[in-house]
Formats: sequence, C-alpha cells, structure tokens
Amino acid sequence: MSVIVSPSMLSCDFANIQRDVEMINNSSADWFHIDIMDGVFVPNISFGLPVLKAMKKHATKPMDVHLMIADPDKYVADFAAAGADILTVHYEACTHLHRTIQNIHSHGMKAGVALNPHTNVDLLENVIREIDLVLIMSVNPGFGGQKFIPNAALKVAQAKNLINHCGSHAVVEVDGGVNLETGLELIKSGADALVAGSFVFNSPDPQKTIADLKALEV
Repeated sequence: MSVIVSPSMLSCDFANIQRDVEMINNSSADWFHIDIMDGVFVPNISFGLPVLKAMKKHATKPMDVHLMIADPDKYVADFAAAGADILTVHYEACTHLHRTIQNIHSHGMKAGVALNPHTNVDLLENVIREIDLVLIMSVNPGFGGQKFIPNAALKVAQAKNLINHCGSHAVVEVDGGVNLETGLELIKSGADALVAGSFVFNSPDPQKTIADLKALEV
C-alpha cells in the first residue's frame, strides 16, 4: 500500500486558497492537512473554523485537522460541524486524553493524538487501541518550513512497534520537514502518512511533487 500524502494547507497561498484546494483535489494526494493554531499552545495563529468551513465546500478529499490549541475539548463539536474528518489533538494539551478521544469519536470523526518532539511515544500505551492516528511531530509545532529533527524516525519506529504490540489499527503520520529524502527514511521506519507543506507548495510543480511523495516505497 502506498504512503498517504496529506499536503499542509499552512503553506498554501492564502490569497488563493480555493485555487490551491482544487489543485489538491486534482492531485494524487489523499487528505488535506489543516493546522489550527491559537497563539497560546503554539507561538503562532493560523486558520480558524470559518476558513475550514470554506475549504470544506470545495474539498473532495478528507480533512485531516491538526489542533495545536489549548483546551481542545471546547471545540470538538465545532470542528465536526465545520467538516473535519480526522481530528488530531496534542497529548500535551489534554488533561483527560481518553475523554477527549471519546468526545471526538462521538461526533463521528476519527481521533488522532500528536506528540511534540520531546514527548515519549510510550505515553500513548493506555490509549493506543482507542485512536485512529498517531502524529509524530518532526519539528517543533507552530511554524512551517522548519528543519527536520532526525530523532523523529526513531519515534516512528517506536510508535509502530507499540501499535503492533497492542493490536491497534492506528496510522502513523509525520509532520515537519518532510521531503523525498526524509520521507523515504520515515517510510522505512514505519510511517503510513506524510504531511508536506512548503516542500509541496514551494515546488515548481506541486502536483508532481505530491506524486513523487506517493511513489516513495521501501
């Protein structure tokens, strides 16, 4: 099975969002990756609910929504209503993570949990059977275009081992500094899905770049 490619709309042209959404629709990408930042949990502010709703009107592929916000439980229902298909929250932002996962599922979405670069994969052991996606951050969250943290490949392998050991069906996704070189390394380590922002949108031919990522295999 080929790797899932989820282009990060954080790197799209904000003045031409509809054009870039339609470009992704017509590409071999699998999902849209939408980063939601509040300026509290991470030192940046990005899209909010109105922009997600606007994208959903034109998107023909699942909306892979990554919440980099404090107290995400308050907004689970809102993001479901706005069109999120997968809702990923940060381990570091959830005091009662199991309850948050249940809340996401109760609104008909798949539930993901993201881990910052310093957070140990083993902390997911008690919820790994409950979640649909593990998002390994290979940069510190908050900004696009950052340099890949090499230790992420080890964390991908650890996450895949935990999933297999516990009989979970979770997908391992990686976000940050993904290109053809790091993407291949991550796939070799067990990654199922790659988020790519600046590598896609800053390339001369984004659709070809997406296709090149899709073609990566061990």
